[in-house]
Amino acid sequence: MSYYQEHEKFHVAVDSIIFGYDEGGRELKVLLLKRNFQPAKGNWSLMGGFLKNGEALDDAAKRILNQLTGLTEVYMEQLYTFGEIDRDPGARIISVAYFALIKINASDLELVKNHGATWIPISSLPQLIFDHTAMVERALKKLQIRARTQPIGFELLPDKFTIPQLQGLYEAIYNKILDKRNFRRKLLSMDLLEKLEEKEKESSRKGAWYYRFDPKKYEDLLKRGFNFEL
Repeated sequence: MSYYQEHEKFHVAVDSIIFGYDEGGRELKVLLLKRNFQPAKGNWSLMGGFLKNGEALDDAAKRILNQLTGLTEVYMEQLYTFGEIDRDPGARIISVAYFALIKINASDLELVKNHGATWIPISSLPQLIFDHTAMVERALKKLQIRARTQPIGFELLPDKFTIPQLQGLYEAIYNKILDKRNFRRKLLSMDLLEKLEEKEKESSRKGAWYYRFDPKKYEDLLKRGFNFEL
């Protein structure tokens, strides 16, 4: 038996705000593409697609991300549902937005290029189609909150990193300069990092020690009531 036939039907889309961090430029970037179909063909857009029959929303978001980057095990979080009546001139479309954090060097750059996608700095975001700018702005605010209360910033860095590199990331996320001494003291006091017997010597003659985030220690601390705050 078919139910709900008396109700109107709408399209459901999934749009992904994919953040990456450029270590060299110390910039937070978002992955955008030039839309290759109407409406708004040729304009900058987030990566998105329609929900398939029999597909869960989270699975759709993972599928879309994988098609663009080739990655599977990625931090991803449902952000918000955008459902303004006239948000898309093509049809009545409700979009569920997700934001994801990936290491730019870990993404398949050739695959990204083949999709016509480009890493664009948040600081020079172009005009986007429909309400995609609002999606990016909301995702950035959520990222700033999450980075302050959870160690998700490590999702944007290589497995090994220096304290200055980590501070550069957080400065890019918050868009402000942080005090070096306070940042280092607060970070190391959490006892979440494993110091490696290796230094990064390209930035300075003295060099900076490499560290690695210890997720197991973080999980153990959480069970004991630990609160991450940076």
